[in-house]
Amino acid sequence: MTSGAGAVPTGLVFTVLVLGGLLVVLDITIINVAIRTLAEDLDATLPVIQWVSTAYTLALAVTVPTSAWLVGRFGARRVYTTALAAFVLGSALCGLAWDVGSLIAFRVLQGIGGGLVQPVAMMIVLRATPPERRGRAMGLLGLPVLVGPVIGPTLGGSLVEFSWRWIFLVNLPVGILALLLAARALRPFAAVSASAAVSASATIPASATGSADTGSPRERLDLFGLGLIAPGLALFVYGLAESGRQGTAASAVVLVPALAGIALVAGFAVRAVRAPAPLVRVTLLRRRAVGSGALTLALFAAAYFGSMLVLPLYLQAARGLSPAATGMLGIPQALATGISLQVASRLVDRVPPTRIVGFGIALATCGLFTVLLLLDADTPYWQLVVALSVMGIGAGSTIMPTMTTALRHLDDRDAPSGSTLLTITNQVSVSIGTALTSVVLASGLATRGLGSLIGGGEAAGPFDVGHPGQAGGGTAGAGPAGAAAADTAAQLAEAFRNTLGVPVGLMAAALIVALTALPRGGGRASIRPAGGQVDVEVGHRSGHGAGPVTDRGRVRAHARGPGAS
Repeated sequence: MTSGAGAVPTGLVFTVLVLGGLLVVLDITIINVAIRTLAEDLDATLPVIQWVSTAYTLALAVTVPTSAWLVGRFGARRVYTTALAAFVLGSALCGLAWDVGSLIAFRVLQGIGGGLVQPVAMMIVLRATPPERRGRAMGLLGLPVLVGPVIGPTLGGSLVEFSWRWIFLVNLPVGILALLLAARALRPFAAVSASAAVSASATIPASATGSADTGSPRERLDLFGLGLIAPGLALFVYGLAESGRQGTAASAVVLVPALAGIALVAGFAVRAVRAPAPLVRVTLLRRRAVGSGALTLALFAAAYFGSMLVLPLYLQAARGLSPAATGMLGIPQALATGISLQVASRLVDRVPPTRIVGFGIALATCGLFTVLLLLDADTPYWQLVVALSVMGIGAGSTIMPTMTTALRHLDDRDAPSGSTLLTITNQVSVSIGTALTSVVLASGLATRGLGSLIGGGEAAGPFDVGHPGQAGGGTAGAGPAGAAAADTAAQLAEAFRNTLGVPVGLMAAALIVALTALPRGGGRASIRPAGGQVDVEVGHRSGHGAGPVTDRGRVRAHARGPGAS
C-alpha cells in the first residue's frame, strides 16, 4: 500500500532551498567587508575581531558531519527548518550584539544553523528528483554557492555604510519568509526523508525504521566517530585560517592544529571503513563517480574561491576601489555564472559529464590565466570584467555539474552520506585554497616590502591600504609622491599577478582529473530508491525513469511503511 503525502509546487520547494542557501553564502561573504568597521565600533584589535569569521567557520566544520544522522533521526523538514530558524535567530542576536564577545558567541549559533542548510537541502533535492532530472535540480540549488560570493561584497559594502548591524539584520525578512514557505513546501519530506536517511547512514536496516515523521528512536549517533571528525575538521580549518593571518605555514600556531586535525580526520576515515555504522560512509569514495567527482571538486573549488580572495584585494589595494565598487565590477561575472550554471546543469542530464565539466574547467582556466596576463596597475576594467566573465561561465559549468555527476546514481541509502562528503570536501577545499593564496600573497608582499599595506597593525582592517595610486582614475598624481605611489601600485599588482599562478595551477590539475577520471557515460539512468519515493518534475511530465508519473510542476511524496506492499 502506498499513501500519498500531498503535493506542492516544485517552484515553492526550490524557492525555499535557494533562499536558505543564499542567506548562508551571503553571510559568509558580506562579513569580510565589515571587519574593519567592526573593529572600530567594538573597540577590538584585528586578531580578536577576526574571530567573528573564524568562529562561524569552525561552527560550520563541526556541524556538517552530523547532517546525515540528524536527517535520519528527525527527518529532512524538521532539520532544515530548525537549522534555518537557528540561523535567523543568530542573525537577529548578532545585529543586537553589545560587544565583541557576544557577537562571536552569536556567530557560533549562526554557524550551527548555517552548516546544516546546504547539505540537508542537497539531500532533499536528491530525494525529490529521479537520476535523469538531477542535473537541472542541482543547478537551481547551486545558484547561491556560485553567485553569492560575487554579490556579497557589493551588498555588504552598501549596508556597512549605514551600520554594521544591518549586515546581520538584513537576513531577518528573507529568513522569515523562507521559514513560512518551508512550513508548506517541505511538508511531503517529513514523511519520507527520515527512513531513507537512516539507512543512508547505515546505522540500522531500512526495514527497522520507526515513524518516518519523527525518525527512528532506535538509531544511535556514532559518538566516537563524531568525536574524531568534528574536532579534526575544526582544528584543520583553524590552522588554515591562522596560516592566512600569519602569512606563513611554517609556524607552530598553524602546524600544530592543522596536523592534529589531519590526524583526527584520518583516524575517522580508517574507523569509518571498518565500522558497521559510521557517521559518514567514506567507502562511497571508492565508487568512481563519487571519488573522481570529489577530487575534481576539491581542486577546482580551492582554485576558484582562492582567486576570489586575490582579485577583490587587488581592486581595493592596487586600484583604490571601495568594497561596493569592487562588488559592482563582479556583477557581470555573477550573471555569466548563473546563466551558464542553468545551461550546463540541464546538459549534464543528457551529455557525458567529462564533456561538460572538462569544457567548464578549461574555460575557467583560460579566463583566469587571461586575468593573470592582464593584471597591472592600470589594466582597463572592461578587460578584467570580460576575462572574469569567461571564468564565471567556466565555473558555472563545473561545480554543480561535478556534484551532480558524483551524486546522481546514489540511492536513498547513500545520498545523505554522499552529500555530506561533498559538502565537507567543498568547505575544506575552499579553506585550503584561501589559506594557500593568502600565504603566497603575504610572502610576495613581504618580499617587496609591502606587507604593512594589507592587514598590517593591531587595529588595521584587512583592506587597510593607502590606495597608493587610486589607479582606477588612471593616474597616480604628479611629482615625486605621485611617482612613488605609482611604483607601489605596480609592485602590488605584480604580487597579486604572481599569486594567481596558484589557482591557475590548481585549475589545470582539476582539468586533468576531470578528463581522465570522471565517468564517460551519459547522464540518463534509472534507479529505484530504497525505502521511499519522492518525485519532482521540473518542466516535464514524468513518464519514464524512476518513480511514478507525477503532476506537471508538482512534488509528491510517497512513503512505504515496513508493512507496505
